[in-house]
Parts: sequence; C-alpha cells; structure tokens
Amino acid sequence: METKIEKVNCLIIGSGPAGYTAAIYAARAGLKPVLYQGLQPGGQLTITNDVENYPGYPDGVMGPQMMMDFQKQAERFGTDVRFGMVTSVDFSNGAHKVVVDGVHTLQADAVIVSTGASAKWLGLESEYRLNGHGVSACAVCDGFFYRGQDVAIVGGGDTACEEASYLAKLCRKVYMIVRRGELRASRIMQERVKTLPNIEILWYTETDEVLGDHAVTGVRVKDVRNGQPRVLEVQGFFVAIGHQPNTAVFNGQLQMDEQGYIVTEKGSTRTNVSGVFACGDAQDKIYRQAITAAGTGCMAALDAERYLAEKGIH
Repeated sequence: METKIEKVNCLIIGSGPAGYTAAIYAARAGLKPVLYQGLQPGGQLTITNDVENYPGYPDGVMGPQMMMDFQKQAERFGTDVRFGMVTSVDFSNGAHKVVVDGVHTLQADAVIVSTGASAKWLGLESEYRLNGHGVSACAVCDGFFYRGQDVAIVGGGDTACEEASYLAKLCRKVYMIVRRGELRASRIMQERVKTLPNIEILWYTETDEVLGDHAVTGVRVKDVRNGQPRVLEVQGFFVAIGHQPNTAVFNGQLQMDEQGYIVTEKGSTRTNVSGVFACGDAQDKIYRQAITAAGTGCMAALDAERYLAEKGIH
C-alpha cells in the first residue's frame, strides 16, 4: 500500500464542463491544477450526441467532441489531467486529503468538487441501447430535435411536468407515462400539464420496452392494473424520474441537502469546509445545463484563487 502523500496546490475532482472550466481558470491563474477525470471522463455529455445550445458552436457539436475540446484547452494551460477515481476523502481538522483508486493519497491546498450528477433510468436494455438515439434524460437539451413529432416522457414529479410542458411547446403530442393514478408534482405544475391540449397523461401505466433498432420508433407500455399492453408510436422517449448527484464519497465530510446535493454559500461555490469548493451538477439541482456548469466551474476557480491568495499560498 502506498504511503507517500503527494502535495498539490489545487485539486479538481471531476471532468465535465464544470471541472474542465475550473481547470482552465485555475491553470491560467498559476494554480497548477491536478484534475482527476473519474469513472466517466467528460461526464454526462459523453452520452449526449448533439449539443446545439452551447454558445460558440454555431453548427452544434457532439457531446464527446465538446468534452475533448474542453480537456485540450485545460491541458494547453498546464492542467495535469489524470484518469482515476476518488475513493475517499478526509476534510477534518483543516485537512484536504483525498485518496484515488484506494491507493494514491494527495494533500491539496484547495479542492474543487465537480463530480456531477447522473440521471436515474428505468433499467431497460433498450433504454441504454437507444440512449442518444431517441432516448434522453433532458428535454431542454434534446427537445428541439423532436419539433413537430410525437414523444413520451416517464415521471410524475415536478421535473417530469416541467419537461412535459417544455416538450408540449415543440412537439405535436406528448404522452406522460405515470405509474400511479396521480401526479407527485406541485399543484401548479399539475394544473399546467392537465390544461395543455397536446399532453395526454396515461395513468397507471409503466414502460415495458423502448422500440426501435437504430432509433426510437415507439414505446410499449402496459396498464399496471390489468397488464393490458399498448404501443405508443413516438420518435422520442424522455426519462424524468430524477437525478442522483455523484457525491456519496463526500458523505459526512461536506454539508448536503436531503437529496445529496452539496450545499454552497449563496452567490459562491464555498462549501461548509474552508478551502473546498463545489460546482456543476454536484451542487445544482435546478438548471443542470452544460453552460451553467461551466459558469460555476469558473466561479469555483476564482473562489479557490482568492482563498489561496488570502492564505498566502502560491
């Protein structure tokens, strides 16, 4: 077992838009950042085909390509990008100790957490196979591609209602697949979806299979009360049953809300631990966009730079 501790100035945990943007700013500020990519280098954008809503890409860009561009830019300014997974942390008594892959220990003057969040899925094989080919967990990201078409969305909470309302503006028909006989959403969101003429709520319904060989052509659903099957002819299938922040490794170390999102000071990326900053989807459960993640990544690097300057660390 390795016992030597590597000392670093600025450690960035995670490699989506937030982590890479933090790295660009930190590197340009001379903080010599070390960035660990984690289990999914590039984050959720690596399973996103077309990104058309990020400024600077007038013709759109493939998600994986975009993340490669971010990484190259971070490396150009001197970021040490490494493949590895943070397996434990110790932020007690002013320490910023982080263990990678269970063996390599680092001590950082400042830590930026950008571990992101993962969409919750139904667990169907067809859902994974057609992810990015008609299956999506983000209506705001991908709804545009289904303009004038028919789509289905799974979920009954506020997020599902919000995304169904968004899709209803673009799509000809939106089926809401709801397992229970009621919505869990707030009353105002319930009223919104119930009054939109092109949203049809399918009560007591669950998804059996997403249909299509290379792209979504339909969804087979069934009535949970009697097993009666039905095929919905749709071109898009959206899953809106929630997100899970990738923050379990910080349990007991950083303050989180009841869903596991890291709590940051209003108007900053500071956590309850001095010298530890959080950005991107690990602390944002509202917007969850690449552009907002990048924005908070910038904020985290600036906050870290100020913190190190105040401590006289260069």
